[in-house]
Amino acid sequence: MERDEGLKAVQPTEPSVRVSSPAVTIYLVRHGHAGSRSHWSGDDDQRPLSPKGIRQAEYLVDLLGHSGITAICSSPSVRCTQTVTPLARKLGLDITECSELAEGTEPEEALALLFRQAHIAAPGNVVLCSHGDVIPRVIRRLTANGMRTTDPNIAQKGSVWELDYDGEVITAGRYLLPGT
Repeated sequence: MERDEGLKAVQPTEPSVRVSSPAVTIYLVRHGHAGSRSHWSGDDDQRPLSPKGIRQAEYLVDLLGHSGITAICSSPSVRCTQTVTPLARKLGLDITECSELAEGTEPEEALALLFRQAHIAAPGNVVLCSHGDVIPRVIRRLTANGMRTTDPNIAQKGSVWELDYDGEVITAGRYLLPGT
C-alpha cells in the first residue's frame, strides 16, 4: 500500500541524513457533551459544555493527567476549550487555539497541524481537541495510509483517539471511550 506523501513528516533532501522526532503519542479528543444545537440560540461556537460534558472534561484529567503531555491545542469553539481546560490547569499548560481543528475543517488541514504539533511537543506528548465531523475523517485518512487499528472509526463526545507517532507516520491508533 502506498502512503500519501502529505501525511509523512517533512524529510531532508539529502538521503544520508535522517531527521525525525522521537516517538510521540497524540491524543485526539472529541469535545465533551454540549447539549443540543437546536436548543442553543447564540453563536454555535459559543455553545458551552453541559453538566455531562463538564464531567467528561474532568475525566480527561484522570485519563491523561500522567501521560507526559507537553502541549494542548484546541478548536476555538468554547465547548472544545472547556473540554481541555481542566487538563491544562492540572498540567500548568496553556491551550493554543487552532482554526485547523474547527468544525468543518478539511482533514488535510487537521493532519498538517497534528504532525507539526507532534514535532514541536517531542519528546513529550500532545492533546488536540476537535469536533465530530473532523475526527472520523482524520482517522479514515490515517487508516488508509497504514495506521493499524482494530477499533471502529467513531468519535463519541468526550472520547479520545490515542495515536502512536514514530517521527514519520502514525503507526497505530486506539479508541478510548468517554467518561460518563
